[in-house]
Amino acid sequence: MRTQNRKILILAAVMSLALGSRALAVTTAKVSSPRLIEPAELAKLVASPKSSKPLILQVGFHVLFQQAHIPGSEYIGPASKPDGLRRLRARVKVLPRKAFIVIYCGCCPWSQCPNIKPAYAALKAMGFSNVKELRLPHNFGADWVDKGYPVSKGS
Repeated sequence: MRTQNRKILILAAVMSLALGSRALAVTTAKVSSPRLIEPAELAKLVASPKSSKPLILQVGFHVLFQQAHIPGSEYIGPASKPDGLRRLRARVKVLPRKAFIVIYCGCCPWSQCPNIKPAYAALKAMGFSNVKELRLPHNFGADWVDKGYPVSKGS
């Protein structure tokens, strides 16, 4: 498991550098916003048999989704690309506008992510009122996998 986590962290670091993010400048301070959900809160929802589970959409890169993703989440594709936004819109088109939707990427620090903001904006533009961004201050490996939250692997 540690080897897999290391691979995810290395890939996330490489992608962060490739995207030109300033990963070292990001703080780990808790950011409060009604549009955010913290990893611990989402992990509780995913693990609880009684909770009403949100639709969880990974709007990042497929290689990261294959290595590790939140159980029950669906791969949409990079929302920074037109095709990813098209798939996102198609997936949620028939849902009630009050549906609970959580989006995440995890390629790099949340504040620098090229995919979260376009996905959030597209969902809000479609009239969705209960959309949350999973706040991953560093990346999915460090802020979800290494914390021991539930993970699935593969497609």
